[in-house]
Amino acid sequence: MTRIANAALALVLGTGVLTAAVVLTPAEAAGGKTDALIQRGRYIAKVAGCNDCHTPGYAMTGGQVPEKDWLVGDRLGWQGPWGTTYPANLRLLLAKMSEDEWVKLAHNVQTRPPMPWFALRDMSETDLRALHRFVRSLGPAGEPAPAYIPPGIAAPGPVVAFPAPPAEKRASK
Repeated sequence: MTRIANAALALVLGTGVLTAAVVLTPAEAAGGKTDALIQRGRYIAKVAGCNDCHTPGYAMTGGQVPEKDWLVGDRLGWQGPWGTTYPANLRLLLAKMSEDEWVKLAHNVQTRPPMPWFALRDMSETDLRALHRFVRSLGPAGEPAPAYIPPGIAAPGPVVAFPAPPAEKRASK
């Protein structure tokens, strides 16, 4: 190759590398630990059952929902003696929270059923940070979940109805 051809090739390759570096997300640019935490967060979202409620159609399709549609909350209500609750849009929620705010919330929250807040509270700080990074990597999407409906008020849409717990058995005298 001539010197001019070599210089042109170097310029093209150098521009391509520079362009690739510019379009990387902060997580991709940081690489290593951040990428590993995002992968860990993806794994946690799958195996901890987050998608079962927080991703429309996930449980009914055996998990066959594209990742771009994950964790946007749902309009399917969960109704029981506590009233009617709706799975939060985690992508909108976590987009507004720092990792530290999320960890503090997750370790102290107590929500209405069927959210297993006790399992969230028991997650390690590393797992909570990984989940936060994964959800944030998806970007904000969707609409906020419907508001809580107190007991005795009809929900406007479909619900999964839980029966009242059995009354306590009393010892006969």
